Amino acid sequence: MIARLAAAVAAAALLTSCQLIDAATEPQDLYTVMPKSTFDPDLPAVYWQLAVEVPAAAANLNTGRIAIAMTPTSTDYYAKAAWTDRAPLMVQTRIVDSFENTRKIVAVSRESIALRSNYVLQPDLRNFEALYYYGQPPIVRVRIIAKLVRMPDRQIIGVASFERCVRARSDKIPKVVEAFDQALGSVIKRLVTWTLRTPPPRPPSETAPYDIERFRNPANAVIDSENCPRGDDASMVPYTDE
Repeated sequence: MIARLAAAVAAAALLTSCQLIDAATEPQDLYTVMPKSTFDPDLPAVYWQLAVEVPAAAANLNTGRIAIAMTPTSTDYYAKAAWTDRAPLMVQTRIVDSFENTRKIVAVSRESIALRSNYVLQPDLRNFEALYYYGQPPIVRVRIIAKLVRMPDRQIIGVASFERCVRARSDKIPKVVEAFDQALGSVIKRLVTWTLRTPPPRPPSETAPYDIERFRNPANAVIDSENCPRGDDASMVPYTDE
C-alpha cells in the first residue's frame, strides 16, 4: 500500500513538472517597435558625440513581457506575447536608431561601448503599458523623463518629460502593439529633437563657464504631454492611424 502511494505521489509530481515545463516552453508571439525616420528639415546639425544610457524602469516594466493595467494600481501582462527584448533595452535601441536616422549628429551609441561622449542622455521609462481601466480597446501610455548631461563635468543641462497616449483600434494584441509603436514613436521624435536643440552645435569646451542660471532654473524644464487622459476623462484620446 505504501509503495502504491509513493508511486502515485511520484507520478503526480512528474505530471506537474511536465506541465510547468510545457508552460515555460510554450511558444510566444514576439513584437517590436520601429525607430523614427522622419524629422523636421530645420533640425540642427551637431558636431558632438552622444551616449544613450539604458532607460531606468520600475520592475514591472523592466521585462520582455507586454505590460497591461486593469486598474491604476495593478500590473499584468499579455499571455503568449512578448517584446523581442526587455522593454528598456528595446527603447534604448530605438532611440539610438532614431538619432542615426536624423543624419544630424557626428556619433551616437549605447553607453555600454564606452564612447568618449560629449553628452550623455539618461532616459527614465516611467510608463509603457496598455491601460484597460479607461475601457476597451485599451489606451497605450508612453512617458519618458530625460536628463541631458554634459561631460566630463557631469552637469545636467536639460530635463524634459515626453508623454503620449494612443487608443488602440481593437483589443487584439497586434493592434495594441501598433498603438505602442505610434505612442513611443511620437515620444522618441520629440526626445531626439529636444536633445539636438538643447546644447550648442559645437562640442563643449572643458574651460567654458557653466551657465547655472540657464541649466539649474526649474522653469526651463520641458513638459510635453499630449492626448493623455486626466482623471476619468479619456474621451479625447485618439485611435491609432489606419
